[in-house]
Amino acid sequence: MNSLNEKDTHDFAFNLAQSAKKGDIYCLIGDLGTGKTIFSKGFALGLDITEEVTSPTFNIVSVYDNGRIPLYHFDMYRIEDIEELYNIGFEEYFYGDGVCLIEWANKVSNEIPTQAKWIYITKDLNIGENFRKIEVKQHVSISN
Repeated sequence: MNSLNEKDTHDFAFNLAQSAKKGDIYCLIGDLGTGKTIFSKGFALGLDITEEVTSPTFNIVSVYDNGRIPLYHFDMYRIEDIEELYNIGFEEYFYGDGVCLIEWANKVSNEIPTQAKWIYITKDLNIGENFRKIEVKQHVSISN
């Protein structure tokens, strides 16, 4: 999918979340400034979550449970040691009653269940400053 602006990215994520169900895991990959936060906001709204969604960079995980399905929003950017994941009990989230959205999932790819959907957001400045390519893939193995 090609996104020409923030609204396109937001709407794509909103529509994707409309079909999300308990136990789904979405891994969000993209460089800084590619629109992961915009994507996350649209995804949360697609789950009928009305709380303000922000990047959970300093918390590792933020829980939003006022929608039709709880959203467990992870940010693995600052993960230095896999023990940090075990300390927060990540498996309870991954196999819990909600949907996981994991930013920078490539940093912990060995811990991601195989049924996860991988979403890649990339810029192409040759096409335009606001252009983003969004791809959804399954069963992807990424090295840290």
